[in-house]
Amino acid sequence: MTTSTRLPLRTQLFRFVVTGGLSAIVDYGLLVVGMNLGGLDHTPAKALSWLAGTVTAYLINSRWTFQAEHSHKRFLAVAALYAATFALQVGTFALIYPPLQAAWGTTVAQFVGFVIAQGLATTLNFIAQRTLIFRD
Repeated sequence: MTTSTRLPLRTQLFRFVVTGGLSAIVDYGLLVVGMNLGGLDHTPAKALSWLAGTVTAYLINSRWTFQAEHSHKRFLAVAALYAATFALQVGTFALIYPPLQAAWGTTVAQFVGFVIAQGLATTLNFIAQRTLIFRD
């Protein structure tokens, strides 16, 4: 992709946020289902829901947000970034969920823990993807 065809920052950010919203629905929905219907503890439920949300985000962002052609190098870079954000997001959720649950109950703890962990991971993901992985 040439510099003249790269989408402006505002457009990329908008698309990244929309994609993130869709991916967050997948992630949060599977978190709640895993914990409430699947009987999973909060950490494995979050790990599985994160994986599904992350795959959703990658598939949409690589083509729509960053309009990138597939490359093995880029795929490996995104995989490494997602591994780092996996540790950040699941670790953050595992750390803050128990005290949130003790203070406000399961439903609020799921939501607030999800929003905080997702916010950290999303910020890191956008910055790294735009400046390192999908740059011109």
